[in-house]
Amino acid sequence: MNIWWPYARLAASVLGFAALIAQLARTFEVALHATTPWGAHLPTVGVNFFSFFTVLSNLGAAVALAIGAIWAWTKGKDAAREPRWLAVTLTCVATYMIVTGIVYNVLLRGIELPQGSTVGWSNEVLHVVIPLFLLADVLLAPKRRMLTWSTVLVVAAFPIAWAVYTLVRANLIISPALGTPYWYPYPFLNPHTTPGGYLGVTGYVIGIAAVILVVGAAVVWVARKRAASVDSVQPAVVTA
Repeated sequence: MNIWWPYARLAASVLGFAALIAQLARTFEVALHATTPWGAHLPTVGVNFFSFFTVLSNLGAAVALAIGAIWAWTKGKDAAREPRWLAVTLTCVATYMIVTGIVYNVLLRGIELPQGSTVGWSNEVLHVVIPLFLLADVLLAPKRRMLTWSTVLVVAAFPIAWAVYTLVRANLIISPALGTPYWYPYPFLNPHTTPGGYLGVTGYVIGIAAVILVVGAAVVWVARKRAASVDSVQPAVVTA
């Protein structure tokens, strides 16, 4: 496992980057053929693309997995544990990707998108393949470090910041696809269409926040259990 897991991480990273690039290219292609000023406004289209939680989570995962692989081939060769910064980073991206897989397949898979706007294989990679790989990384990756429970609060920081950013920005721009005076990356965040308006949106946000906290706690728990099981067999070596 120690030998080949970094290669698996690097392969997943490359696949994630490829899926993101393919979908970004398709998004700009659609914008270039748009017949409305707001649909062809490339800066808005580009910022919108990088405003999706899925995109940001996959980008973070691709970067973290590549860094994890490089660390394993360099400083990690003689280390008994991954460094704390890497362990926390991987815990964060694993949580976000697992939640992305859950939310997409439970709430969003059946939603029909404009024909030709989505790259099919890229969509599956970003919403299924990479989340499953990060789940496997939590369960199988070697040299896991014992993490404190306060790591769960670190995990929650980014989703909170993203939710605030999304809800503040949404009513400041025109939707490229529809021309409405607002744009939300996910329908369950849109108070104009969600039953109950902002109250309904609040319910979804609280529900997803709870899922993030539960998944984050589970990822930390697994890391602690795996690190403890190794420590019970051999003394742990402190790493920076």
